[in-house]
This record gives sequence, C-alpha cells and structure tokens, in this order.
Amino acid sequence: MFLFLGYIVILASSLGTYAVHGNLLALWMPMEYIAIIGLAVGGFVGGNDIRIVKATLAAIPGALKGSRFTTAFYVDVLALLYEILAKVRKEGLMSIEGDVENPEASPIFGKYPNVVADFHVIEFMTDYLRMMVGGNLNTVEIESLMDVELETHHHEAAAPGTVMNRMADGLPAFGIVVAVMGVVNVMGSVGEPPPVLGKMIGGALVGTFLGILISYGFVAPLASLLTQKAEEGGTVYKCIKQVLLASMSGYAPQVAVEFGRKVLDSHARPSFRELEDELKARRGR
Repeated sequence: MFLFLGYIVILASSLGTYAVHGNLLALWMPMEYIAIIGLAVGGFVGGNDIRIVKATLAAIPGALKGSRFTTAFYVDVLALLYEILAKVRKEGLMSIEGDVENPEASPIFGKYPNVVADFHVIEFMTDYLRMMVGGNLNTVEIESLMDVELETHHHEAAAPGTVMNRMADGLPAFGIVVAVMGVVNVMGSVGEPPPVLGKMIGGALVGTFLGILISYGFVAPLASLLTQKAEEGGTVYKCIKQVLLASMSGYAPQVAVEFGRKVLDSHARPSFRELEDELKARRGR
C-alpha cells in the first residue's frame, strides 16, 4: 500500500514538475523504455541462479501485502508453545511425541491454524521439540544449532532484497548505455535537420533519465521493502528459540513464553498482561 503511495509521489514529483514547463510526450521514447527494461531483466536473469530468481519473484507479491506478523499471530505462537510445554511439564516429554510427529493431526496444534499454515515455523518448532524428546542434545548444543539454522534462514530470506539492490545499482549504468547508443546514432545522422537531431538527442537523454528514475524511484524502494520483510520474518524464529531454551533451562512454561515475548519487536509485542489474560482465557476453554 505505502509502496504504491510512494510510487505515486515519485511520479507526481518528477513528471508533474516537468509537465509545468515541458511536453510529457517528449519523454515517450518506446525504444529507450524497451532497452532499459530488457537490460534490467537480462542482468537479473543472467546474474542469478534460477533458485534466486524464483525466490525473488515469489517474495515480491508478499512484500506488497500487509504484514502477517501481527500481535495476534505472536499471541498464537506463544500460546501454542505454552500449551506444548505445559503438557510436557505435566505428563513428561514423551507425551508430546505424537503432536510433534504429526502436528496436522494434533489437537493442540489444531487450535492454531494461522501458525500451522506457516510450514517453516512449524518445521522449526517441531524439529527442536523432537530433539528435546530424544534427549540427545543439551541446551548449549541446541542453541548453537539454532543459531546456525537462523543464520542460514536469514541469508536465504535476505537474497531477494540483495538481488533487487544490485539491480537498482546497475540501472543508472544501463541508462548510460542507452544514452551512449543514442549519441552514436546522433553522430551518424549529423546531416539531418535540427528538429530531427533534437529528437534523437532527446531520446538519448531519456535513456539516462529512465535509468536513474527507475533505479532510485522504483527498484530501490522495493529492495528496501524486501529487506525489511526478510528481517521481520526472522523474529518469530528467535521467539521460538528463546522459549524452548528457557524451557530446557528449567523455567516454567509461563516464564518461558515471557522469554520469547521479550524478543518481539515493540510494534507487534503483546503486553505482559495481554498475554497472561489470553493464556488464562485459553486454559479455560
């Protein structure tokens, strides 16, 4: 939503101010547009592995939507962890083996469809719960393994934003390429009348204009948004990590989920009272 609002402001500021003293039709040079877009797409496809290309294309629609990591989502995550750990504390680690192995059929996980819908979050959670059930690793070893996995996740999630940043950096240079091609065309047509030469020179300058405008006005903001979304998506894993490590260290479920709550960003973090009231309400159901 705000990305498109920004685009509108950028277009209004650039084209609107130009229209006050110039003719917008002078900026309509179809071949320059085709050249810039073709160079950008070619550099994007040729400079990245197909896996990165697919990941970037898949990430863009998600970046244009509102955040799904809301306070309600985090309350669900913490409440789910609380129920799992409360069951462990009451009945022992082996009691959650069935829930961990088949979360889709688990009556506990079934209460939280919004969380279960996120395959990667559930996989991360159940993998480490499974290790806890197995009892083969201590807290230090599991924390180290979690850190490695989170680093890998962050690297993969950040790839679309990094790729788009590189595209933004390259677009001004592509604009210069188009401008040079236009100048070469002008030099080969020096015998043409001034109006014809003027239009050809204008076309060359439009190439530079497009490269800079598309880079800093459109691609760079999208790259920034993709990077922010990637960072936001990593917070839920840090939350789960803190809760599970606190539980392994011997803290009660009520205290363990507080460890997880404290790592959440302030705009989406439920208050202590809000989370406590929600846990009480769910225990009464």
